[in-house]
Amino acid sequence: MDVHTAISSRASAVKLTAPGPEAQQLEAILMAGARAPDHGRLSPWRFVVLEGEKRNILANSMAEMRRRLTPAATDEDVQREGAKAMRAPTIVAVVARTKTGGKIPEIEQVVAVGAGMQNMILTAHALGFGTMWKTGQAAYEETVKTSLGLDATDHVVGYLYLGTTAVQGTPRVANLADYLIPI
Repeated sequence: MDVHTAISSRASAVKLTAPGPEAQQLEAILMAGARAPDHGRLSPWRFVVLEGEKRNILANSMAEMRRRLTPAATDEDVQREGAKAMRAPTIVAVVARTKTGGKIPEIEQVVAVGAGMQNMILTAHALGFGTMWKTGQAAYEETVKTSLGLDATDHVVGYLYLGTTAVQGTPRVANLADYLIPI
């Protein structure tokens, strides 16, 4: 699939199922993330791969986060929050581990990781996999980050859900005129 076709036909999946990518395919997806442009060649991206039972680390942490942040949450609310980590056979936490005090602003490092995540999404699409880019409170909560072996100061740019598309989303139809600002 050429890059233009990948960009124009890509859509977030509504629902994913097994199988997820095999080891070689996952490596290609991760390497695409690590090939993004970044000012100063700081390589701020880090990846935490959660497959199989390892998804329970995220599920349990998300459930505990809900219980702690929402004291009125029912057991069903807590369980529903944890179940979000089971919506795909493979989840990759795509993380910006930024360096401060240098000449490269933190925002540029985070944006570089966002570019890497888009590379990963397009590569997964070209390989025939569906994707979802998820964030939510679990991307920002310190306890969730540390449960994944991350530093509290790391930025989870997104959780990349990967799998076989069970329900396809609709590609975005863009009208360039809506985005151009005349000067």
